[in-house]
Formats: sequence, structure tokens, C-alpha cells
Amino acid sequence: MRAVRSPLPPAEPILRPPRRALFLALLVLLGAVLSLPAVELEAARKLFISGAYAEAIAAAREGQRGQEGEPQWPQLLGEALAAVGRYPEARDVLLRGAAESAADLPIRLVLHRALLETGAVAEAAALLTEMDRLGGTRQWAYRTPEQRVALGRVALMVGGDPKRVMELFFDPVKKETPEFRDAYLANGELALAKNDFALAARSFQAAAKKFSKDPDVWFGVARAYAPSDSEATDEALEKALEYNPNHTGAHLLRADHQIDSEHYAEAAESVAAALKVNPNLAAAHAYRAVLAHLRDDEAAEKTARAAASKLWKKNPEVPHLIGRKLSQKYRFAEGAARQREALAFAPDFLPAKGQLANDLLRLGGQDDEAWALAEEVTKADPYDVVAFNLVSLREAIAHFRTLESDHFLVKMEPREADIYGADVLALLERAHRTLTGKYGLTLREKTIVEIFPDQKDFAIRTFGLPGGAGYLGVCFGRVITANSPAARPGSPSSWEAVLWHEFCHVVTLTATKNKMPRWLSEGLSVYEERQARGSWGEQMKPRYRAMILGEDLTPVSELSAAFLHPKTPLHLGFAYYESSLVVEWLMAGWGIEKMKRLLADLGRGLPIHSALATHFAPLEKLDADFATHARQLARNVGPKLDWTKPDRRQVGSEAAVEKFIAENPDNFEALMVQADRLLDAGRWVAAKGPLKKVIERYPEQHQADSAYARLARVHRELQETAEETAVLVRLADLAADATEAFQRLMELAVARQDWPAVLDYAARYHAVDPLRPEPHWLEAQAHEATGQRPAAITAYRTLLQLGPADPAEVHYRLARLLHAEGDPAAKREVLLALEEAPRFREAHALLLEIVGDPR
Repeated sequence: MRAVRSPLPPAEPILRPPRRALFLALLVLLGAVLSLPAVELEAARKLFISGAYAEAIAAAREGQRGQEGEPQWPQLLGEALAAVGRYPEARDVLLRGAAESAADLPIRLVLHRALLETGAVAEAAALLTEMDRLGGTRQWAYRTPEQRVALGRVALMVGGDPKRVMELFFDPVKKETPEFRDAYLANGELALAKNDFALAARSFQAAAKKFSKDPDVWFGVARAYAPSDSEATDEALEKALEYNPNHTGAHLLRADHQIDSEHYAEAAESVAAALKVNPNLAAAHAYRAVLAHLRDDEAAEKTARAAASKLWKKNPEVPHLIGRKLSQKYRFAEGAARQREALAFAPDFLPAKGQLANDLLRLGGQDDEAWALAEEVTKADPYDVVAFNLVSLREAIAHFRTLESDHFLVKMEPREADIYGADVLALLERAHRTLTGKYGLTLREKTIVEIFPDQKDFAIRTFGLPGGAGYLGVCFGRVITANSPAARPGSPSSWEAVLWHEFCHVVTLTATKNKMPRWLSEGLSVYEERQARGSWGEQMKPRYRAMILGEDLTPVSELSAAFLHPKTPLHLGFAYYESSLVVEWLMAGWGIEKMKRLLADLGRGLPIHSALATHFAPLEKLDADFATHARQLARNVGPKLDWTKPDRRQVGSEAAVEKFIAENPDNFEALMVQADRLLDAGRWVAAKGPLKKVIERYPEQHQADSAYARLARVHRELQETAEETAVLVRLADLAADATEAFQRLMELAVARQDWPAVLDYAARYHAVDPLRPEPHWLEAQAHEATGQRPAAITAYRTLLQLGPADPAEVHYRLARLLHAEGDPAAKREVLLALEEAPRFREAHALLLEIVGDPR
């Protein structure tokens, strides 16, 4: 299995080779630690950390007057002035302070950022060169924790090896001066810079144990968890803002998440809170530009861009941030354009290169440039996890085969392409005919579909990092990525349903120019799954029924947030299901033409709430009416059953269950518990009672392990074949992933020589897992028995790729069919059969028939 890049490979030089010897010599001289700053300085810095910036500025000015020549005072003053957006003033203060402290690195680091914020890019570059020189020539001057951490930061800025920096600077400071917070922050920030969020989380969580009221530490925790755990991120942001209400980074990270959840008004408030502290904060104005773009307000976007670039005209971080957020909204073309703009400002700006690589891969058709960019990032920064994983992925999928049809390019692992690639193309073309016709859309380019047999490769291609185990497929617009059945052993699901779902995204995203809320996009795709086949897509189940009638039903106006902050994987599945119910309800009440007009208006930039009100009803009414509809739908599920959940003690033993059922004869859970106990005891006849009762009162059970599956087992154990078959047929029609039922139905059909039924259930099995040999074996027999020789030949050849239990028999049957077709390949197949089983008499006889009997 291909390894995923660790952020800390074997050590390399810290700085560029000319500086290596000088920096290594520093280790000998880093012995004594100077005294900590005066108490007054500590108090002033606490004011700064807590967000009392005006007080910190006043204290720093006073401190400067009392302790001239102490660089930490102008450094603090410069930081505080920068925090409130007074960048030119901060720059001037820091320039004077740095001039008075010829070798101090911490103040120069702050000055470096102030120079950039005021657009003095050349001066900042010269200062970085100076800091590099100082680090290599004045080792004796850098002994305090502040100086040593600053030394490590400089080493990173000039290309030093991250592992060495941590080992030589940050980690020793943490060990020798455990109360020095900056070492912890530097460690965590380094991990974040390399996209190693797990390491960042460990670093910041360790810091949080020591500095439990430090807002910067909690901000680091929030950033570390932002890609994976929204609840942990929100909790950390709450703490950061509790300890520093003016923490602009925390306000903007909150805005970032609010944009993701389509809470745009709240995001604007968070951005405004940051700008109230720092009216010149470029990132805040960049977020304003994002919000303006998302509401199609070109004038406001232009104004926000101008404000973001007011002091630093060619700040690459501004277009990079805007582009990243647009790409997260599936505006990949706009996002890629912003990254190109960032690279025009700064050709070596690696974040923009990495983001552009991902954008181009998601746009499709520009893979060569994307891979080249990923290579450039990896060469410049071997520790960037996302870039390294992309480069490794390219090597892993280089052997994929491309299959082509009228409207699709499908990339698959060659063996899988041979086995079910033709079925993939046929399914996709059927989806294309159905959905483009239904929504009145013409797709001008072929859709690219990539199917991965390794879940890790799928995750890296889709998200940049391993993870995303709950995802079966993802659509980016023109590009679809999906897991193959091989990527999810033990978790059967219909790959046909997944591809149908994802292609529906292609249609609806194209129709809206990617300007649709997630709930509507997912709701339409799940709805169209069920339209294609009743057993596909999310279905009502007992747990969903309870969630609808409980506290988990989300208003239509807030549905997109349900995807961003699901409490559990079950809640995420419920978000898909509820969204599909909304779509189903809208379609039933207003019709497809209204939905098409809604999509068209979204494509023109109309906000979703306005579009819903225009074509359906005011949002408040939609919220209320849909809630009524959904709850009535839930109440109609098993209306004669008692859905109350019994206490554990009430069903904890056989006697307790019997007593509870005597008093509550229609309780769903108690009946199922009783049935399972009877099954475990082998009391087959007795188990029929509760199972039949549940099925009678709740016939629409779509789970593969439902009461139908249990009742089928009962009939099989009692050798009641007709009854077993009837129950399994019903189960197979309700559950698209009931592979055990499909297999058993094939076996029963073979026994009665019902070959059409064998082919039907073999096809259903292949739609879930085409990589199992048994269904292909039975399918081949069915084709052979009905005289469909070409289809039987194909099935036997496929079976041979899957490792059949009796390869000699398969080779023999294939040879027999090929010989009947006059195909000379029959001789090779019969010889392979004899190689497997040298005494195989029928194969010997067939070989003589093929070559002619010399006797």
C-alpha cells in the first residue's frame, strides 16, 4: 500500500547550504539563557494578547520612554499598532527600533511583516537577507527563548528544513523554558503551514493544557481542527474570543465557516467585527470580496478588492484567499483565475500554486499543468503534505485506462475496466439521456469520471489528504471522482446509484453555473436516484422517522448548515435524506418546470431564498409547510406500530421481552428484539410471529438486514422454499445493496432453471459489487443455458480475471463455447484447463475434437 507523506522526513540542512556550518555551530553556543523581560513588559504584553490594543499601545509608548534601547518595547508597540491597522506607523516604529538594536531578530521579524503590509516588498526581501546573514554570523547574540524561536522562524523563511528547525530551536526551548508560549505556537504554525493538521492539533492541544486562557493557542486549535471537526473548531473559537474579543483571526475563521454553511449575513457580521478592530485588514476585505462575488455584486467586490490592496497593491494573499473560497463554492474557474493573479504578483507564492493545481484537476482537461504545478510545490517545499500526496497520486494512477463514449471519459484501473468498464459507460450514458433531457440541458464537454480502487487515492484526489471515509463519490462540475467497490470491502453500496447521483450534480451544477446551495444540489441528486430506481438513494428508516418527529428536522432555510455541522454520520445521512424530501415535495407540489426556472434564476445570481420565494412560496411558509409535510410522512410510517423505545431493562431478558410485549403488543423494537432472540435460539417457527407482524405493519423496509432478511432465513431453515423466495424477492426490490438476497435468489433460480431470474439478480449484484466471482459464474451458466454464446463467453472471461474456485472448469466451458463459435482461441483455453487439471477427461475429449482425432 502506498504510504502517505509524513511532514517530517529525514533531516536536511536548516538553511541554504552556504549557511549550514554557521547555523550548526550555534548549537554549541546556545547554553545560557538571559533573564526574562521586566514585569512591566510582561504586563503590557498581556494587554496585547488579551486584545486591549489601545492600552497596550499606551503601555508600550510609556515603556519606550523609560527603557530606551530595549527592542521589545518598540516590537510590542509595532505589533499593537499593526493589530489595529496602523501599518505605516507600525513600520516606522519598528524601523527605528531595529536601527537601535542592530542584531535583534524578533523585532526584525515583526518589521518584515509590517514592510509587506505597506507594500515595501523589496525592502522586506532585503531585510530577510539581512536576518539570514545575522543568523549565520552572530550566533553568540541569540540565547534567549525569544531570540532562539525567532532564529527558527527565520530559518524556515529562508528554506530551512522543518524537522531540523523543530529539533534545534522550537523543541529545546519548550523543554528548557516550558512556560514560553511562542515555542508552542511556532511548532503548531509550522505544522499548519505544511497542511499537517493532525500534528498541528497535537501541538496546539499540548499548548492549551499549559496556557488554557491564551487566545492565540485556542485560535491555533481552531485552525488545526477546521478541516475535520467543525464542533471542535467552534468550541476553540469561542474560547479564543472569550480571552480576546478583538482577535481578528478568530473572527475571520468564524466568517470562513459561516460562508461554508451559507450563513452569509452572519459571515458579514464576523468580517465587520474584524474590521472594527483593524479597518485595514486585507484578509477581512478579501472576505468582503468573496461575499460580494457570491451575491453577484460586482461593484461591491471591486470596492472590497481595492480596500484589501490599499497598502500592498500586489499582495498575493488577497487573490489567493478569494480564489480559495470561490473554489470551495465550486467556482473553480473563478478560483483558478484568482490563483493565477496571485502568481502574477508573486511567481513563487506556493499556496497559490498548490491551490491552482487542485483547481485545474477539478476543472478537468488541464491535468498536465496541474501535475506540473504540484511538482513545483513539492520541489520547493518537500514538506507540503497536500502537494506531495498529489504527486504520489499521479504515480499511483498513471497506469489507469481511459474508456470513452459519446459523452464521457472514464478513467479506471485496467483490471476493473475489463470487468465492468462497459457497464459504467452504459449506466452513465443512460443517466445522460435521462437527466439532460429532463432538465433541458446540453453539456458541451465530456464529463470526466475517475474511479479509484484505493479509498486513500480517492480521498487524496478529492480532498488532498487521506480521510473522507464516508464519501462514495464527489462531483466538481465536469469532473466526478468515485470509490470503486474494491475501495469499500464489507460496506456494500450501489456504484450505479453513486454515479447516477454524481452525474445529476453535473447537470444541476452546470445549469446553475455552480451557484446553488448544497442542500438543493444534494437533494436533487438523491431525489433523482429514487426516480431512477425506487430502491436507490436515502430512504425512510426507523431512525430517520424518530429524527423527523423529534428535534432533528432542519428548516429548509438552514439545510446547507446541516451538511457542515452534522453531529454524527447518521445526521449527515439524514441531511441528504431531508434535502431529498424537500425536493420531492417541491416537485410534487409545483412541478419540474418551476424547479427548472429556479435553477435558471440561481444561475443568473438570484439568492436561493429569493428564488424560492419567487417560484414556490415565502421562506417562512416553506419552512412551516415542509415541516408539517415531513412529520405527516413520518407518522404514516408503520402507523399501527408503537415506536416508543423501551428501556434496556424492559427488553433485557427473554422473560422481560415477553412481559413487555404482552403489555405493548405492537412495539417495533421489542418485537425485533424478541425475533432476534428466537433466531439465536433456533426457534424458527416461533420467530415467524413477531417478524410477520412487523412486516405487516411496516412493509416499506429498505434496509438489507430488515425483518424481511430475518424472515427469509426462517423459511430457509424450515426448507420452505416458495415462501423464502417470495420474501427475498420483496427484499431485493426494496434494498439496492441486499447482495446476500441477490445471491440466494440466483441459487434458487438455478435450481428451478429460471435463467431470466438468474440474469436479473446477477445484474443487481454486479451493480453493487462486480468484483465477486460467484455472480459471474451463475450468470455465465444462465447465458450458456439460453444459447447466448457471446454473452456467456464474456461472462466466463470476466470470471477468470476474478479467480474462480474451479478455473479448470471455467477454461473448459469457455473453450467449448469458443469452439462452437469457430474461434481458434478454444485450443488455448482447453490446454489451460488441462494445465490446471491434467486428468480432466472432458477437456481431453474436447482437445481431440478441436485438433482432430488422429486415430
